[in-house]
Amino acid sequence: RGLGDVYKRQHILYNVLMKKILCYGDSNIYGFIPKTCGRYAKNERWSGILSELLKDKFEIIEEGMNNRTGFFKNPEGLKQSGGEYLSVYLQNHKDINFCIISLGTNDAQFFYNLNEDSAKAGLQNLINSVYEANPKTQIIIVPPVKITPNILTSGFSMMFNQDSIEKIKKTFPVYKQKAIENKCLYFDFNEIVTPSEADGLHYTIDSHKIIAKNLAEFILNI
Repeated sequence: RGLGDVYKRQHILYNVLMKKILCYGDSNIYGFIPKTCGRYAKNERWSGILSELLKDKFEIIEEGMNNRTGFFKNPEGLKQSGGEYLSVYLQNHKDINFCIISLGTNDAQFFYNLNEDSAKAGLQNLINSVYEANPKTQIIIVPPVKITPNILTSGFSMMFNQDSIEKIKKTFPVYKQKAIENKCLYFDFNEIVTPSEADGLHYTIDSHKIIAKNLAEFILNI
């Protein structure tokens, strides 16, 4: 057998041994830059940094989308409707070992009726979609960003208001409750970082680094 066969076997073995982590969420996984509205480079956004930190043991799959909702149908389309799209996406990705679900912030926009009941139903739907694709997948629930009043003087004031800030606060117990009920893990970014002062919604480059470092330690300790 030639070197080609050896490399082929090594590639197959690598794919079998490497565990896959799906990072499924909104603009803070996508890497939205608060001040420029651009996108952080792969080595600057937390999911990309996580890929580098865990490259010897895990394959990181980034599936972030700007303005993606988790619980409500988004008029922008299927991919922005996170609750609907996850089950579609997982049809061809049933071999996910970990799924980080980070959604719910955009559901607080004043276009939608976010409350504890809609958060419960929406989060349960996301969890069900993962388990239906692969019951062995370990889910990590990440609650929404605790948006700050800075958002009211940013360009996002066209989507969020003071009521949005209060809506998000009321849903936090739901995330922890659903994590416990469904035997999911729970990791709250709000305990280690705060959103940028520029828009009160998206993370700075330093916050992305902090998230990646702490999340990597969390995953390695599981």
